Amino acid sequence: MIDLRRLRVLRAVAHYGTVTAAARALHFTPSAASQQIRQLGRELGVDLLEPHGRRVRLTPAARTLLEHADAIEARWEQAESELCAQDGEPAGLLRVCGFPVAVSTLLAPTAAALRDRHPRLTVRITETEPHGSFDLLFEREADLAIVEAVPGAPPPGDARFDQRPLLDDPFDLVVPDTHPLARRRRVDLAEAAGEDWVVPLPDSTCHAHTLTACGAAGFTPAIAHHALAWEAIAALVAHRLGVALVPRLAHLPPHLPVVRVPCAGNPSRRLLTCTRRGGRERPAVAAALEELRRIAPAAV
Repeated sequence: MIDLRRLRVLRAVAHYGTVTAAARALHFTPSAASQQIRQLGRELGVDLLEPHGRRVRLTPAARTLLEHADAIEARWEQAESELCAQDGEPAGLLRVCGFPVAVSTLLAPTAAALRDRHPRLTVRITETEPHGSFDLLFEREADLAIVEAVPGAPPPGDARFDQRPLLDDPFDLVVPDTHPLARRRRVDLAEAAGEDWVVPLPDSTCHAHTLTACGAAGFTPAIAHHALAWEAIAALVAHRLGVALVPRLAHLPPHLPVVRVPCAGNPSRRLLTCTRRGGRERPAVAAALEELRRIAPAAV
């Protein structure tokens, strides 16, 4: 019989990219993690690791085995979901996670509604960056996440995760309330080509969204300032230090003298709900998804 715990180590190496990172996530030493995979290979009569420079990597046989390992994990998740569903009523602990705006505008009201409707259910929220949500789901530290569809994230067909659309979050042009564009009902981004711009930090997804939207409008923004929080970006705009693209879900301080102007072409980002494959029908998860689908349209 194959030791399924060793399959878990193999899946972790594939997920995190290196034996060292997988060992850290599993609280193993790198040598212990490597030994687990080698022992699994001996049980199956194949090599699962091969030298790659100073490191090792998974062999083609390991990649084939991973397809079955992911399927086994999904079936086990489905079995747990069906067993939980026998009781029917959502109960126990539900762990949800998402990036900051998703937490404040979607997950917080969802948790409050679930608390009122299902008193036997406890919801625990964790704020994380978009890619961190996939790690928490993989590590079974979260049951449901709100993620953004971005390059570099697991693709929709990834066998480990079940990702489905929740909403499209439009980007608005934010300008000072004295700006000529502030009186417009809709603006073509090309009209802001000559402006200074305030944009999110370079390693953020919204930085890429700004560059993509401006590029589609035919220009490269003249970046004057970078900021992390949407409140900080709005404050810089309020002081007439530039304009910015801000997702509609992001709440801006109401006292700031800034105006949101919808953009022609509707640049937006797509938000998804994500669970482990096979875990969507768990009663607590299903209840949270139902509440999210109710809340999401009104949020934008």
